[in-house]
Amino acid sequence: MQINALAAHQLGEALKPYSFEPKERQNYDCLIKVLACGICHSDIHMIDNDWGQSRYPVVPGHEVIGEIVEIGSQVNHLKVGDRVGVGWQMSSCLQCTDCLKGNENLCDQNQGLIVNGYGGFADYLAVDSRFAFPIPAGIETEVAGPLLCGGVTVYSALRHAGMSSGQEIGVIGVGGLGHMAVQFASRLGNSVTVFTTSEDKAEFANQLGARHVVVVPPGESPPAPTRQLDIIISTVPQSLDWAAYIEYLSSDGTFTLVGVPPEPLTIPLWALLNKRRRVMASPIGGRAMIIEMLSVAERFGIKPIVETFPMEQANEAMQKVRDNKVRYRAVLTVS
Repeated sequence: MQINALAAHQLGEALKPYSFEPKERQNYDCLIKVLACGICHSDIHMIDNDWGQSRYPVVPGHEVIGEIVEIGSQVNHLKVGDRVGVGWQMSSCLQCTDCLKGNENLCDQNQGLIVNGYGGFADYLAVDSRFAFPIPAGIETEVAGPLLCGGVTVYSALRHAGMSSGQEIGVIGVGGLGHMAVQFASRLGNSVTVFTTSEDKAEFANQLGARHVVVVPPGESPPAPTRQLDIIISTVPQSLDWAAYIEYLSSDGTFTLVGVPPEPLTIPLWALLNKRRRVMASPIGGRAMIIEMLSVAERFGIKPIVETFPMEQANEAMQKVRDNKVRYRAVLTVS
């Protein structure tokens, strides 16, 4: 068969039609008819080869929701007609220590869907079924895609930082990642403090479930803390006054980053040592974590706020993402 897609044929160019024949499907593979696909800043990074690993033509799209239309002979956890989602990762070795611990996302041989293959800006997606996840009935197709990238990124980071319930959680930023972090933390029974740069974002954070908001104007440091936090997650790609934020952590508190600043972190050791604080970072999540996250999202009504566009308007949607004019995630839909 032939798959019809949209691709960037060279660095930084607009998406154009591109057709290709998928590789011969293996026993564990499946073929998915695409219903919707989110747009992430990582798609733009790949189009622009910001990470030096792009292979052109690049077919973006790693927040894919679709319907199973074919399965391989060894696929027994999915069936034709199932609604599934595929995120950033398309494969791993499945036998190293990390994989056997359920941390396939940390496997040295892990492969990204749009790094090593073609993504979901297409009518069909051929992929290893072991990295396709059933979407719970209570999650709408249009909002499900961003959960498989941004959603699991913040959820996994918070869980591995020790989030349970009844804690004080800080979230820096309420953009595409942060607005989901606030929902996961608050709806699981935690008191959330949001750090944001504007009063309108402060009001929005309260609507999402934050109990406290600290407004920090761009380029400034946060005020001295009046409460201690068990966990702080930074979702922004900017360099901040990290030492000032570390002071908000309680003893044994954890500072975790999912936003990637352009410069190395500068954190005084004594601020960590005196209170036994920790600093960590976290990428996406393993397969078990994705399944858990989807279950939690359905049970507690956690939904990314999305703006939808027909697939034919992919270039217009991509430009809005580049210009940071989408609130808060863009999703392409197929009629």
